[in-house]
Amino acid sequence: MQYMTTAEIREKYLAYFQEKGCKLVPSSSLIPDDPSLLLTSAGMVQFKPYFLQQKQLEAPYIGTTSVQKCVRTNDIDIIGTTGRHLSFFEMLGNFSFGEYFKEEMCAWAYDFSVNVLGLPPERLYFTVFEDDDETIEIWKNLGVPDDHISRLGEDDNFWRAGPTGPCGPCSEIYFDQGPDFGCGSPDCAPGCDCDRFLEFWNCVFTQYDGQEDGTLAPLPKKNIDTGMGLERMAAIMQGVQSNYETDVLRSLVAVGERLSGRTYGEDAEVDLALRIIADHSRSVTFMIADGILPGNEGRGYVLRRLLRRAIMKAQLIGIEGHFLNEYVDEIVRLMGDVYPEIVENRELERGLIMAEEDRFGATLRQGQAYLEEALGKLAGDTLSGEEAFTLHDTYGFPVEVTQEIAEGRGVKVDMEGFERSMAAQRERARAAGAKDAEAAWSTYGGVYADLLRELGPTAFIGYDATAAETRVVALVRDGERVDGLAAGETGEALLAATPFYAEMGGEVGDTGLMENGAGRVAVLDTRAPEAGLFVHAVRVDEGALAVGDTVVARVDANRRAAIERNHTATHILHAALRRVLGDHVKQAGSYVGPDRLRFDFTHFEACTTEQLAEVEREANDHIMAAVPTTIYETSLEEARAAGITGLFGEKYGEVVRVVEAGEASRELCGGCHVGNTAEIGFLKITSESSVGANVRRIEAVTSFGALAYVNKVEAELKETAAILRVPPFDVSERVAADQKVLKDFRTKAKRAKEMVGGDVFNELLAQVQMAPAGYPVIIARTEVRDGGQLRNLWDVLKSRMGAPGAIVVAGVKDGKPLLLAAGTDEAVAAGFDAGALIKAMGPAVQGGGGGKPAMAQAGGKNAEGIDEALEIARNMVL
Repeated sequence: MQYMTTAEIREKYLAYFQEKGCKLVPSSSLIPDDPSLLLTSAGMVQFKPYFLQQKQLEAPYIGTTSVQKCVRTNDIDIIGTTGRHLSFFEMLGNFSFGEYFKEEMCAWAYDFSVNVLGLPPERLYFTVFEDDDETIEIWKNLGVPDDHISRLGEDDNFWRAGPTGPCGPCSEIYFDQGPDFGCGSPDCAPGCDCDRFLEFWNCVFTQYDGQEDGTLAPLPKKNIDTGMGLERMAAIMQGVQSNYETDVLRSLVAVGERLSGRTYGEDAEVDLALRIIADHSRSVTFMIADGILPGNEGRGYVLRRLLRRAIMKAQLIGIEGHFLNEYVDEIVRLMGDVYPEIVENRELERGLIMAEEDRFGATLRQGQAYLEEALGKLAGDTLSGEEAFTLHDTYGFPVEVTQEIAEGRGVKVDMEGFERSMAAQRERARAAGAKDAEAAWSTYGGVYADLLRELGPTAFIGYDATAAETRVVALVRDGERVDGLAAGETGEALLAATPFYAEMGGEVGDTGLMENGAGRVAVLDTRAPEAGLFVHAVRVDEGALAVGDTVVARVDANRRAAIERNHTATHILHAALRRVLGDHVKQAGSYVGPDRLRFDFTHFEACTTEQLAEVEREANDHIMAAVPTTIYETSLEEARAAGITGLFGEKYGEVVRVVEAGEASRELCGGCHVGNTAEIGFLKITSESSVGANVRRIEAVTSFGALAYVNKVEAELKETAAILRVPPFDVSERVAADQKVLKDFRTKAKRAKEMVGGDVFNELLAQVQMAPAGYPVIIARTEVRDGGQLRNLWDVLKSRMGAPGAIVVAGVKDGKPLLLAAGTDEAVAAGFDAGALIKAMGPAVQGGGGGKPAMAQAGGKNAEGIDEALEIARNMVL
């Protein structure tokens, strides 16, 4: 066999089936159109509408061919332990929707394997469904010997989407890697669990419709669905024993060797870590490029788990700090020409990965704390398997790390319990994975899927008109088709052609009216439950509405105009954010309504006030430049080559619609837009906030909405100015001054509260002595540090001491002494003289003061003289 690179195999496969008449279709996104699927895990996913006859392949093509990027993680814990399992892989495929079937497929598969790839025929083996005599004869007629054909049962060679629905036999092609890879059993054959016979191509013949009673009804059109694992074929063509030794993955393993200083092939644990990081780095790169962000559920959780597993494995072999972008750079170099999205989103990939590496560092510390707490509370000498699993699943701790830490404390880990938890998780994952094929074929749209098959896509004419005469082609009420709707009834109407835009891409659906003579029907909303099918939510206000009626459909033009202004503004805002914050900014969601717009974007920290002001200024400069918008269609390839911005995570067809508002704002978009940016008026940002890890949200208003917002702010400002009795533009200064006064007041009030509620009084009352003249007196230091509080202190003590009574107290404020002497009228009558005491005490603190016999105060410079001053008072009073 001649050595072939992964790229050469990919190119030869696609070229071969193009020559046979198949249309080359780009890989679809890892985010499938089908909401019942978590991730795209097979090549046929994007062709579901063709298999279900919802869409027809145009002539002269007889089918399609593609190389599909796929992610599967239902066996994540096995990845790296064998040479076959990967989380990210490329699936080569060719598909027919009734144009060719078994005979052609088998002949082409054999021809491509033997004459294009150069595989020795004697090393090829074939399995077929046990009852599929037709396929066996086809293989024999192609020259395959009997002993190279095996019959296998339904579990291996009969594909079903579910208990009912499309199904059919399949035939798999295997490559014999030789007895050195085998189990040694004389019965070893394709289908054995050993590695000798490596399955590389599965040809599914979808020819039946499974019935509820178990019978198989022939489908009106027989389909072909095939898949060839590119990495497996590369391993065969490159003569290596493992996917990880093929050119692409081996280059990624080499990145790990360079970063860790370790050598692949010398230590089993190191090899495992290097394989896992190489595999996971590809999944991470492609998932982010397709619009998946790290999170705690769904696709985001899968991405975060892959990221964290790679980071943990890297730490085990000595790779610290930020490192994953080194892998991404190599992936972009190796695969960027085939998948331009990973190049276009490079800055976003870089920023997200670094943020997650930092975030996981904190999570690891939490996991270590969790483990420390679990070990600290342990009554015996065994950590439960459930806790070890929590560390593995929630915090990313490999169980061997948990074991190592535990053993250092003389503690064992219940590995049987851990394996039970792992097995339960794997079973849940397998159950989810087993549903992938069924879900990929499911028709979740119900009546709408039937309508799309029957009627085809709705003709949308709303780009050029907001009113049109058209015909009602179907009506739906409560999920069932009906012939008509009477006055007062609500339902859904489908039109032959419509000026109403259906909600999609963040833009809300149009509302308006339908009229048919005496009939008047309110259009409450427009949506697209199936791609291309526009459904109008209606209420019959007058007359009736029936299938076949000719109606004049009128969009609420004022509402549409407001939506258009806000939609074009989101494009301009997007461009301004990228200029101010950087190229990592990508749209991550939006809402475009008539009243406001909301724009979610990827960014790693809160925007500063200055940044938001600059974004707003940039956007309004563009708006007020009165730039005409230009809208045209082109190929996706040409749009990418021109650097036109595609929406993050969006899925596009071969022909795309471009909306340009000058050179600064060029995006792929199917929505409704203004003819000139000046129609927007101006844009005002009303808020910026976080909506999740690495995603920020801006809310804004334009046009009349912006004017209403500014008028409201102005009214609030004037009302506040009137209350404060200052000019409007002095409000902030007055509020700042009032805030300072209020802060001082609150500080004093807090201290007074602390004084009243604390132990100050009890401590002072404990120091009461009787003066010779017969009244109680307190002479002491206090923690009170304010002259006003000293007076408050006297008021409280006076009530608690009871008449008569007196105090002489000293405190310190800002390093300077404060003195207070006070007495009741009875104490003064008995000879107490506060003024004389303060006058005598003042020199001791290098200060002075005065007052009356009932109360006097003094301040000074020398706090160290307080004890001397209090001693003077004791000598005078006691």
